[in-house]
Amino acid sequence: MLATLMIASAVSPLAINIFVPSMATIAASLETDGATVGLGLSLYLFAVAILQIVAGPLSDRFGRRPVIIGGMVLFLLGTLLCLFASSILWFLLGRVIQAASATGIALSRAAVRDVYSRERSAAMIGYVTMGMAVAPMVGPAVGGFMDTLFGWQSVFWLLLGLGLVALAFILLDLNETNPDIGRPFTEQLSNYGKLFSERSFWLYAGAGAFITGSFFGFLGGATFISVELLGLTPAEYGLWFILCPLGYMIGNFVTGRISERVGIKRMMVIGSTLTVVSTLMILAPIVAGYLGAHTLFGPMLLLGIGNGMTLPSATAGGVSVRPDAAGAAAGLLGSSQIGVGAVVSTLAASMATGAYGATSLAIIMVVVSLAALACSLLAPRVSK
Repeated sequence: MLATLMIASAVSPLAINIFVPSMATIAASLETDGATVGLGLSLYLFAVAILQIVAGPLSDRFGRRPVIIGGMVLFLLGTLLCLFASSILWFLLGRVIQAASATGIALSRAAVRDVYSRERSAAMIGYVTMGMAVAPMVGPAVGGFMDTLFGWQSVFWLLLGLGLVALAFILLDLNETNPDIGRPFTEQLSNYGKLFSERSFWLYAGAGAFITGSFFGFLGGATFISVELLGLTPAEYGLWFILCPLGYMIGNFVTGRISERVGIKRMMVIGSTLTVVSTLMILAPIVAGYLGAHTLFGPMLLLGIGNGMTLPSATAGGVSVRPDAAGAAAGLLGSSQIGVGAVVSTLAASMATGAYGATSLAIIMVVVSLAALACSLLAPRVSK
């Protein structure tokens, strides 16, 4: 079932950015401008953030399996709308509906927590979230290749095919994991009130959100710096960028191997410390007056490892604060990560274009990674 959860959690991250290389082509085809097509990204992220809050209580009420299936069916419907869109409005509507696949992200974590103990779930979530790292790593390259050879619609035909495969795996392999189904939806919504009052939940959520923000900050500002200041081509940027998802996969693997022995809190502290060190490694050469592709991207391997160790552990801790509200907790965790990531990415993108763009970007990454470390240090130590 872990393989199925990996597939279910990878569809939405893949759909986020696989169409980005085709934005200009889509704009020309639908007779609009690039900025309007770009709403397909921001609206998608906004819908993902909202959906993860709703999906959690729904899964606590009706079960993980039907909500994940429903989200994947809606994803297929949204993909068809994008494929056959006759105007930009239909395309954007399709993108918003596609965001329903985010149920796979949030609820795969909740399903893992249903099955495994608190400590063991950190290891298993590490494996499941590998799919979330691989998908955005290959998405833009695959999307650009498909667009060049077959046109922008081929990108969405590919998403449709992958969505069908994911749905088939879910129907055949995913059993219901929620042991407590049937309470009123209003009671499930009240779980958010319980979570809001839990200091430990917000420490776990803060660690996960800020550690994600360090990556999204780089994502938002590094494109401008690499192209405008370093003169890298988009292809060269893509090759250098692979270091971060590669590090994330390594961090996930390490988490899966040792988290049971080391413990959630210690994994969070180690991972966030590595992330802080990586951001300082980016900042130091810039302050010293030297900026190169290897100094900008090289430390991202270490940042990815830190993210891959911290995020699964913080998620396992967050969904374990109140096991009776694991679905709501998973949704709120995912929404906070997307929300903080979007804010940090936007801030980094705006500051990276200024006179001190590279320095500003590095400082932003240092600040949010320090916030993640602070949350990790303050998080409660849990017993096995």
